[in-house]
Amino acid sequence: MSEPVACPNETVRQLFARRSVRAFTEEPVGADDERAVLEAACQAPTAGNQQLYSIIVVRDQAKKDALAITCDNQPFIARAPLVLVFCADVARWHAAFVAAGACPREPGVGDFLLALEDAAIAAQNAVVAAESLGLGSCYIGDILERREEQAQILGCPRHVVPVVMLVIGHPTEGQLKRVKPARFPLGTVVFEDRYEPCDAARQLELLEPKRTGEAELAAWARAFCERKWNSGFSREMTRSAAAILADFATDVSESE
Repeated sequence: MSEPVACPNETVRQLFARRSVRAFTEEPVGADDERAVLEAACQAPTAGNQQLYSIIVVRDQAKKDALAITCDNQPFIARAPLVLVFCADVARWHAAFVAAGACPREPGVGDFLLALEDAAIAAQNAVVAAESLGLGSCYIGDILERREEQAQILGCPRHVVPVVMLVIGHPTEGQLKRVKPARFPLGTVVFEDRYEPCDAARQLELLEPKRTGEAELAAWARAFCERKWNSGFSREMTRSAAAILADFATDVSESE
């Protein structure tokens, strides 16, 4: 596991140490810890102090089971002690504007993307808070798949979209011992003043820190492409994301 050259404080150390946890003990997340995680999430930076998100705490086991299936058939989701779904929510402000007698335009793609940012930032606050409390967590990106089913499971109306899901609990001993996967070296992802493009061969070389197993780099990259980029779940996520954006596609000139 990598460490900062000079770790200035406990917060930074925990950010380096944190890894995704997919196996939990049967110990529940205490009410105080749950409240602390949720309160921390709501203290996150937010565009214009709008908090363009809602958080659904999923307690019903049938709903957990359904989410495990719709999120690429991952059984550990159903077994997680605490499941949080962060929804991009622009419906709240639109309704409030109408109640105030304003004439708000229909929510558009920009509003959704801003709400998506808000929801993701809040979720990361929750992850950091959970780590500080000795809890493990894992992001479930597959919540962006099968958007129609996810909305039905969670009762989300139009313009309220599940965009981030977290599972949280006490890590098993095995998870605590698991080595965190390597990240790209800082110099390959941080640029000064402008993006620095490079050719495809160099881009392939930069994947080396991510390579696992015995296969040579190109073979590993081809297998990874098929397993992730070309997979059925990746294609479904693209379809689902397009459907989400279509729901927010409004003609700004007509709404002025």
